[in-house]
Amino acid sequence: MNLILAPENRPVKDSDTPLPAQAAADAAPRPGDHYVQSFARGLEVIRSFSDQAPQQTLSDVAARTGLTRAGARRILLTLQTLGYVQSDGRWFRLTPRILDLGFAYLSSLPIWNLAEPVMEQLSAQVHESVSAAVLEGTDVVYVLRVSTRSLLRMSLGAGSRLPAYCASLGRVLLAGLGDAQAHAVLSQSALEPRTRHTLTDVDALMAQVRLTRQQGWALVDQEMEEGVISIAAPIIGRNGQVLAAINVSGQANRTSAPDMQATMLGPLRDAAEQIARLLAAR
Repeated sequence: MNLILAPENRPVKDSDTPLPAQAAADAAPRPGDHYVQSFARGLEVIRSFSDQAPQQTLSDVAARTGLTRAGARRILLTLQTLGYVQSDGRWFRLTPRILDLGFAYLSSLPIWNLAEPVMEQLSAQVHESVSAAVLEGTDVVYVLRVSTRSLLRMSLGAGSRLPAYCASLGRVLLAGLGDAQAHAVLSQSALEPRTRHTLTDVDALMAQVRLTRQQGWALVDQEMEEGVISIAAPIIGRNGQVLAAINVSGQANRTSAPDMQATMLGPLRDAAEQIARLLAAR
């Protein structure tokens, strides 16, 4: 799990030094030792459904996952037997039972139970949408969202992913990494100009990451989407590590960057600190 980011930030010990090539090869997992291929393929089938493909034929699933039709059929019928997929004979779609898988993550970590009422209070105070996210690969993954209105063209909710490099949540989460790790994430990202304001140069983005780390917050003005502005702050654990990020999103035609910083940064940071205190008290 990539929530606390501890494995990347822990102090380096003697045991962490790279093994010689032969020893590393001996220590590497062999196919079948730890990897259950059929389970991995089942997850690929689940992930093939999205807002762009809410229902799919057997051929669609096979094409999206790279599985054979026979393999896709076996997995779909297994998921259907378990109640995670339903079908009318041609079209397959996920059932609400699939939410159990995401709820298991939310309920297993106290931070999200503690964060939700604080985020609701913050949204009511600033009259804007409030979100919380963690870093997963080169993306931020939304875990909680309190929405007052739809700002982005795409719908956002728990499980939604956005590229970290052009999101205020992403800048905060990248700032929680070391420079080398943040640079590696940015280098692996598809740095595309989503708007005319989007930064796509790794060096320029690293400068923003360092600024975010120094000041303790990030403001992104229409880099993700024209007309959308957001400001984010970290939720910091007892050990000083960034557990997650929380942000407030607004419309640039109603709230300028200076206005957002002046009116919303204080309540946002107060909310992040309140969540951190509640978590530390558990």
